Amino acid sequence: MPSTAVTATPAAPGLFAPRLRAMTVGSVALISLLAFEALAVGTAMPTVARSLDGLALYGIAFGGPFATGVLAMVVSGIWCDARGPKGPMWHGVAWFVVGLLIAGTAPVMSALVVGRVVQGFGSGLLSVALYVIVGQAYPQDLHRRIFAAFAAAWVVPSLVGPAVAGLIVQHLGWRWVFLAVPAVAVPAGLLIHPGLRSLGRSAATSPPTGAAARIGWACGAAVSAALLHIGGQQRGATALVLVAFAVVGLLVCAPRLLPAGFLRAARGLPTVVGLRGLASAAFVGSEVVIPLMLSRERGLSPTAAGLVLTVGALAWSAGSWLQGRIPVPASRASLPRAGLSCITVGTATVALAVRPELPVAVAVAGWAIAGLGMGLLYPPLSVLTLELSAPGEQGRNSSSLQLSDSLFAATVLALTGAVLAAGSAPGPASYTTTLVVTAGLALLGALLAGRVVVDGGVRQAG
Repeated sequence: MPSTAVTATPAAPGLFAPRLRAMTVGSVALISLLAFEALAVGTAMPTVARSLDGLALYGIAFGGPFATGVLAMVVSGIWCDARGPKGPMWHGVAWFVVGLLIAGTAPVMSALVVGRVVQGFGSGLLSVALYVIVGQAYPQDLHRRIFAAFAAAWVVPSLVGPAVAGLIVQHLGWRWVFLAVPAVAVPAGLLIHPGLRSLGRSAATSPPTGAAARIGWACGAAVSAALLHIGGQQRGATALVLVAFAVVGLLVCAPRLLPAGFLRAARGLPTVVGLRGLASAAFVGSEVVIPLMLSRERGLSPTAAGLVLTVGALAWSAGSWLQGRIPVPASRASLPRAGLSCITVGTATVALAVRPELPVAVAVAGWAIAGLGMGLLYPPLSVLTLELSAPGEQGRNSSSLQLSDSLFAATVLALTGAVLAAGSAPGPASYTTTLVVTAGLALLGALLAGRVVVDGGVRQAG
């Protein structure tokens, strides 16, 4: 008699299945370290500048690594497409660790700047290589979950990073903000190594066509990004001149590094990359204004104003978790549109809190909605980038996505600084203007979100 037993369908492997466990832990740990270092340095740097008598180099200590990170993202994308992600991943770890060691042992501020520049280059190499590793090592149905884990790996350091860095500076000394991280970065890289051996090398035998020109444009964008970052920290005519030169440089160079059709929001990848930039600009541009507005206009202490940002970070993490566990929507535009709509509504709600007759809870609720939107938005855009990339284009397109994120955010931060610096002191009009503009950027993204799909669905590039 034939057997009537029913064979159960094997469950899809999870992020912590034996084959993926070490790679997941290592990748998330590296993302967390990149995030922690980016946030912790801001806390430690005033003490560093005083200790090394380096206030004159304060701006370049931030602008330098930002610029080399822009260059490294492009280099990493070209390298991943030509040879696979193993080389850029290991070089990224090496440059990151060496830069931290140089900065942590620096006897003078100029040496610390060199370390920061090296560290920034490593961060750029790593950030793109990890995206390509996801595309090659993880099943497609796990992409939303691993990118949600990456998002959480950025959010958690934003909650505890500044406080931990402050404790380190106070009790151990500022050097340990740099020197402690390599002790975790190297083991995290080693966890990824076994999984990298199973990834095939690219079929390409030479760098992609136009690689040299792309690196040249990246150098121009890097210099412009550094000027933008430094200009955003200045005041008066100096700030205006630096920011103006930087914006012109970015307008010339950046479109050469982003997908064709980016400026006209062509369907598919150009819109995906554009939405990432618009969302980042809207959120970061609002985030820098909120503590100042709540402190000056509503009388909140710095700690209380900072807690509002914490609510947004927690909501971001919740949104990332949620999008990874709901079924894939019928339209790939649904989650990006929902996320950008939340950012629009949330940011506009925060703008209302400048009015004294409304409770501060309005701002808290608004920022929670905006954070939820970021969580719903970011992982799906990363997934779409990989889905719209042919195997030999994952590096280039991942670097474009992250370049859009970084450059849009830096531009809005610089312009926001200029708006807030106008006049004798920021006032309600300055805060409202900034928040209305950032809400408008998110609204533009929501209106364009339907263009992430091509011919009614997602189509592979190539």
